[in-house]
Amino acid sequence: MTGLGAIGEVFWVFLRLGLTSFGGPVAHLGYFREAFVARRRWLDDEAYGVIVGFCQFLPGPASSQVAMVLGQRRAGTGGLIAAWIAFTLPSALLMIGFALLVGQGLGDAPWLHGLKIAAVAVVADAVWSMGRRLTPDLPRLALAAGAAALVLAVPVSVGQLAAIGVGALLGALFFRASMQGVIAVAAPRHAGLLLALFFVLLLGLPLLAVPDSRLGLFASFYRSGALVFGGGHVVLPLLQQAVVTPGWLGESGFMAGYGAAQAMPGPLFSFAAYLGAAIGGAGGAAGAIGTALLCLVAIYLPSLLLVAGGWPLWQAVAHHPRLQAGLAGINAAVVGLLAAALWSPVITSAIFSPLDAGIALAALALLRLKGPAWAAVAFCAGAASLAGLWLHP
Repeated sequence: MTGLGAIGEVFWVFLRLGLTSFGGPVAHLGYFREAFVARRRWLDDEAYGVIVGFCQFLPGPASSQVAMVLGQRRAGTGGLIAAWIAFTLPSALLMIGFALLVGQGLGDAPWLHGLKIAAVAVVADAVWSMGRRLTPDLPRLALAAGAAALVLAVPVSVGQLAAIGVGALLGALFFRASMQGVIAVAAPRHAGLLLALFFVLLLGLPLLAVPDSRLGLFASFYRSGALVFGGGHVVLPLLQQAVVTPGWLGESGFMAGYGAAQAMPGPLFSFAAYLGAAIGGAGGAAGAIGTALLCLVAIYLPSLLLVAGGWPLWQAVAHHPRLQAGLAGINAAVVGLLAAALWSPVITSAIFSPLDAGIALAALALLRLKGPAWAAVAFCAGAASLAGLWLHP
């Protein structure tokens, strides 16, 4: 499938994922693996691990960047944009609607707790499946365990980057090269230009922006998307500084939107759509939607430039044997990162009782029996709701 057909395929697959991928960025990686490695077989675990490792090095939302790379591999630049729009659209619309309606009381619903339990099952399934493929021997299993220990000991983006870096170094020094996972290609001429544009905008926008202007708002969100390492939750202080400190939005409105974002499927960076809609709400629905789109594009533009420019360049050099050996180390470290995240924050934020654990194990069994991820999500949401009614009639 090529051309518009491939772009349409990418769009509809990621739109479905955008509607059903609850649980945060780590869970998204599990959903992606189930959708593209296990079911559609667009790529294998080695290639998927390479993509995850590449995106862990970039600033910005790692799961959205993985979606962009998957779309680009399938359908070129059009596929990259289609994957981003489709995966982001559902949560962005929900967050804009929340800003317009100023809804309350989303955080305590039992079914929302069920979505967190579903994330436990999805991530556990991904760790098991990727671990069997990417850590088949004792050295790589030890590297994965060391990466997990490092991330748990240093629970910030520094720990993640260090784990990936150490994995790459040890792999390059001690592992045998594999020619699987990355296909050598010629880097397109525009790749370097896109990376240069990333830095030009990062340095130039603050110089051109007038305080309290729409360009100033765009510059603030672009800077937040360009400088955050470690995933969606880490962007909170940057966005708070961008909109609360200059007085665009009050603290209570900011935190209300952040709480609602936890209940949404898809990427947490869609919180930017809520902030834009809340800031532009004085101009009515049109003003709210326009400002929401401005903030959403601004916060994702760094990732779009880095992926569109960086991934082709990475493919152009990653076929060398020593780099391929390093990729084996990165893949093992990625398994360790997912294992660490399975414990914290996934399990620690979702499993509070033996009943929670039982629901998670049942959902995991469903996934191991090749049941679809959306069925596991629906099961956990329903089971948690029934448990809530039973415990608190």
